[in-house]
Amino acid sequence: MLTAIEDMTTQEYVELEEKYGAHNYHPLDVVIERAEGVWVYDVEGKKYLDCLASYSAVNQGHCHPRILQTLVDQAHKVTLTSRAFRNEQLPLLYKELHELTGFDMALPMNSGAEAVETAVKVARKWGYTAKGIPEDGAEIIVCANNFHGRTVTTISFSTERQYRRGFGPFTPGFKVIPFGDAKALKEAITLNACAFLVEPIQGEAGIIIPPDGFLKQAAEICDRNNVLLMADEIQSGLGRTGKLFAYMHEGITPDVLIIGKALAGGYYPVSAVLASKAVLGVLHPGDHGSTFGGNPLGCAVARTALRVLIDEKLVERAAENGAYFLSKLKEIRSPKVKEVRGRGLWIGIEMTEAARPYCEALMKEGVLCKETHDRVIRIGPPLVITRDEIDWACERIKTVIEG
Repeated sequence: MLTAIEDMTTQEYVELEEKYGAHNYHPLDVVIERAEGVWVYDVEGKKYLDCLASYSAVNQGHCHPRILQTLVDQAHKVTLTSRAFRNEQLPLLYKELHELTGFDMALPMNSGAEAVETAVKVARKWGYTAKGIPEDGAEIIVCANNFHGRTVTTISFSTERQYRRGFGPFTPGFKVIPFGDAKALKEAITLNACAFLVEPIQGEAGIIIPPDGFLKQAAEICDRNNVLLMADEIQSGLGRTGKLFAYMHEGITPDVLIIGKALAGGYYPVSAVLASKAVLGVLHPGDHGSTFGGNPLGCAVARTALRVLIDEKLVERAAENGAYFLSKLKEIRSPKVKEVRGRGLWIGIEMTEAARPYCEALMKEGVLCKETHDRVIRIGPPLVITRDEIDWACERIKTVIEG
């Protein structure tokens, strides 16, 4: 039986969700009905500027018309074949990813967490087959305060207590070092180390930028020790930080690149692991797979989403407008602001107290953002945002914080 939705209020939608949905999220009580560009509209017609961009999944803006047209056109042709057969869109996506990033090969999946799991499997198999690590002895080094997903394996190396509580036993084989500490990385490497998995900028931790030179040092350490450097750019990649990928700020290239979210512009879950033939070549038929990974609908959408990033110069716009947004936010004068930091259109406002009430107050002012790690207001709008829209948002953010 379908429920009639005409004239339902925000509160009625909230009550339905609370009654029938699992309570694993704590969303703001805004019920979004439609969206376009950087703007979203609730069921009662109120307009909001989206400063979260679905955690970087809609870098190209909500409901981008070119991506929408691709989705519609491909949906009329074929949406899913499974990898039992080939489809015309997948090899074109492979080629375009190679031309855009320089990596030899790609392995498409769906969610970001799936891509991280894939990278973990690839790194381990590479460790056994290429590096000669004894079977079941492979070690992967990660950083404290990381966020790489919500699967049992990815929470196994999380340092966030809530992410782990009640979900053990955990997957072994991981070592945790402080984020940004090259010396700790060097000391953690043993003969069994196969990979170092790192976010170039930590998003969920509160937009934490490592010390200058850390990634370059990490790349050199990994290279000297025959350890794969694996960059998780699911949130930081595809223009978010003012470069196509955040690792480019230090002029390095990781051995493995993990991407997702904006890869399909918010229309469809598409992720991928990119690497050299020497790394991804360790996989053979039957080693790994996904029914939906690499499906023609997702591939077609991803191809257009990538073209939109390039054609509309969204990476360059993120660099320019991000610097402007950051400078405007740094003008806020309040003893409750501990730090304003960011890179590109990815900014964290760290408060001296809980950030949630500020996010709720901003919602009432027409600006949508979300707290992370309790005291950080995360700012990350679609990359299509304009200077005028930034000014509009900053005026309200300043009003709410300065109180």
